This record gives sequence, C-alpha cells and structure tokens, in this order.
Amino acid sequence: MRILHTMLRVKNLEESLKFYCEVLGMKLIRQKDYPGGEFTLAFVGYGDESDTAVIELTYNWGVDSYDLGNAYGHIALGVDDIYGTCERIKQQGGNVTREPGPMKHGTTVIAFVEDPNGYKIELIQLRTQGSAKEEKETAGAAS
Repeated sequence: MRILHTMLRVKNLEESLKFYCEVLGMKLIRQKDYPGGEFTLAFVGYGDESDTAVIELTYNWGVDSYDLGNAYGHIALGVDDIYGTCERIKQQGGNVTREPGPMKHGTTVIAFVEDPNGYKIELIQLRTQGSAKEEKETAGAAS
C-alpha cells in the first residue's frame, strides 16, 4: 500500500490552482468536470501520480465556503531554502503565518503558510531536519 492523494475541498478552484501551481511550484496533473455531480476534481503535485502522493482539489460548484473544523492539521512540504521560499511566497501574495525558525523543543527549521482556503501548510528545511534519533530523544525529554 501507499498514499495516493489527500483531498481538500476548495471554494475557488482557479485561485487554489494558482496558489498550489504558481506559488508552491506544483504542476496540474489532471483536471475533470463532473456535470452530473456538479463538481470538478483537479490533481496537483510535484511528480507523477504513479510515483508520488498528490493533492486532490475538489471544487463543488456553487459552494464558496467551508468550515475547516479543528481536526485538520497541515500538509508538510520539504524545501531546500526555507527563508528564500517564504520570501518568494510573500512576494507572490501568499500568507506566511509563521516565519522560519526552529521548532519548539527541537532544532528542525520550520515555517507555516496558509492557502487561499485557510488550509495550513508546513514548510520544513530539509538540510537541518533532525535525525530520527535526535527527534526521538527530544520527544522523550518532553514526556
């Protein structure tokens, strides 16, 4: 088994595609309208669906808002230059909700951005990401 995709309901498909493709650098893999069900599915990601997990953006025609609830956490993306990435996201009108810096109780450098629908996306600096041993020691010290 492997993860195929994560589905997010979006209020404006074009605005969401612009964010995920232009701001985060994903590619639109496929998109299809379902007139009988009055919805459109668009799949975006960094690679082919046969090799990598992707994000399914679901637009229900005529729905312009959703209650995100408090159970959803975030999508995480690994980046090579978190400071440059956040700056580029801001320059393109994206919303950085937590500036880059070390995570609480750890050394991994993270940041958070928000998509046009309010979904949180964590950016993780790949070069400074802690080893499994370090993260385990940190988690053990916190308990």
